[in-house]
Amino acid sequence: MEIVIFSLIVLFFSVVIHEIAHGSVALYLGDTTARDAGRLTLNPIKHIDFFGSILLPLLLLVATMGQGPIFGWAKPVPINPYNLRDKKWGALKVAIAGPASNFILALFFGLMIRFVHLPPAFLMLFGIIVFYNFMWGIFNLIPIPPLDGSHILFSFLPERFDAVKLFLMQYGFFILIFFIFFGLNIVGLAASFLFSIVAGRGI
Repeated sequence: MEIVIFSLIVLFFSVVIHEIAHGSVALYLGDTTARDAGRLTLNPIKHIDFFGSILLPLLLLVATMGQGPIFGWAKPVPINPYNLRDKKWGALKVAIAGPASNFILALFFGLMIRFVHLPPAFLMLFGIIVFYNFMWGIFNLIPIPPLDGSHILFSFLPERFDAVKLFLMQYGFFILIFFIFFGLNIVGLAASFLFSIVAGRGI
């Protein structure tokens, strides 16, 4: 039970840091929307999304009987792309910032596992941090709205594919929910693979 609780805490603060990264890069590029909304904070109350932060993790916890990956998300930080100084690539930079923050966290704690002699308890706790940050970073690169991967894809998608973009924007949330319940294990396998490369050991 302690591991499950710690996993939930790691997951939530990983997604909070992810959202703060979006807002911080937007602020650096001239958009103060997230800062004005009070969202550039580690205060968890400011980031709770009822479905993504509470209901979905509990559903996955029950569905997997505590054995599978627990997943969820925080409330997205508000961004106004029209305020960004970089009109061409600003939205892309903001989108990339979220997954990048999770990969940086995963790399830091993964290298700690690999090169620092840690007590077994710290190995387990750091391992959870690495796994969930890799998982969250990979998951967000999937090109399904509203995930960051869709914003990255749309930044490069030619106008002749506007029908594809419209379809994904209309049905992305339903596709995403389907993927979470039936394809999340693929993300977990990818995260485990990266974990073994960085940490030099299995989970």
